[in-house]
Amino acid sequence: MKKTIVVTGASKGIGFELVRFLVSQGHVVYALSRDIKALVASEKLHPISIDLTDEESIIKFAEQLNSDQISIDALINNAGSLINQSFSTTTKNDFEAIYRVNVFGLASITRLLLPLISSKGHVVNISSMGGIGGSSKFSGLSAYSSSKGAVNILTELLAEEYKETGPFFNGLALGAVQTEMLAKAFPGFRAPLSVGEIAPYIAQFALTGHQFYNGKILPISSSTP
Repeated sequence: MKKTIVVTGASKGIGFELVRFLVSQGHVVYALSRDIKALVASEKLHPISIDLTDEESIIKFAEQLNSDQISIDALINNAGSLINQSFSTTTKNDFEAIYRVNVFGLASITRLLLPLISSKGHVVNISSMGGIGGSSKFSGLSAYSSSKGAVNILTELLAEEYKETGPFFNGLALGAVQTEMLAKAFPGFRAPLSVGEIAPYIAQFALTGHQFYNGKILPISSSTP
């Protein structure tokens, strides 16, 4: 059955492959990114230029969907930002820049799209193994990994808050996947998974995972990092 899915961070890496896979399966995808040049609009693919740190642009998008009477089946919060530098050189502005995308932007788009998400819909937050308590931690990623820890707790809280009405909320804490972001975090490291391999898994989880999980952060990792 055809679904309507919103994907953030859709212009490259995991997000781009997610969009490509979902469209190939016949779903309607709203692909959100600041730069949408790589995304070619079609009957099923709707590229939308959005800066998640600018709430006004999210409001306009939500208003347009509402005007078009669009019901969302799944929201995949994939957009993310990372810096790799020592804590001693990571300034307040650095922390704020990461949190504006990874936490505040995610919270804003989720909140503003909630009225349009089906009660049986699914919000999937793409997180990181580095944001899970007790997992291996790596120097240089204090801002990024702590922001993903915040996303994990937010996911659990929203699942509790909306457990009577829906939608469902889950997180996928990804390990190493070969992306530009991974190369920035771990220069020279070769990940065991490609974006083409992880994208179908995430897509399938977004479409069916809420039948089995709610308020869960699932570790998706076969290596360290």
